[in-house]
Amino acid sequence: MASDQTRTSILAAAERLYADRGFGDVTLRDIVAEANVNLAAVNYHFGSKDELIAELFVTRSIATNRERLHELKTAEEQGGGRAPIDVILRALVGPTLRGCLGPQNQRSTAARFMIRASIESVPPIRRIKNREIDHLRKFIGAMRRSLPDRSDVEIYWGLNFALAMAHHTIRESERLTKLSEGKCDLDDVEDVVARVVSVATMALTAGKIEAKTPARALARDAR
Repeated sequence: MASDQTRTSILAAAERLYADRGFGDVTLRDIVAEANVNLAAVNYHFGSKDELIAELFVTRSIATNRERLHELKTAEEQGGGRAPIDVILRALVGPTLRGCLGPQNQRSTAARFMIRASIESVPPIRRIKNREIDHLRKFIGAMRRSLPDRSDVEIYWGLNFALAMAHHTIRESERLTKLSEGKCDLDDVEDVVARVVSVATMALTAGKIEAKTPARALARDAR
């Protein structure tokens, strides 16, 4: 039990520090002091700073991904195995936006940690994002069923752009608030979700965009 408590204390201390100061400015010694443990305990439970960051990110990501998949499953069950594309996209981006935006969530340590993870590019988080994609494949499958006339390439780009909009909105929320002089209300999270979903849906359901002629072909024809 004492070992479990030590591990929990280290994780909680690390998350607070990373949320407040970012990944680059926090050392293992800072975490040791915050958790009131010795350095050997950190090495014993996690092995390295990268492994500690990875565990924190995986823990938070698992919760988000479970919520995403639960919403997706519910939507497809209600649609008899095929959900509308806007409902699928809402399941994809909604949990992330709700978890990081809004006056209540922005003050939480977990939300601030995930915002840091979205802003700062650190190797352990990049590796996890590149590896843990099985849940996204389920969304790709749902999007194919919803839009059978769209090619796989369009579906993949559509999912990528939806995620990109959500993460950019989280990263740049303060700048958007200042730019719009408060007209864009980032505290109205459901409105933010609706706007991201609306744009992503339009992009996927608009007329098909013809591929541009490759630049090399244009140069060859010019000769």
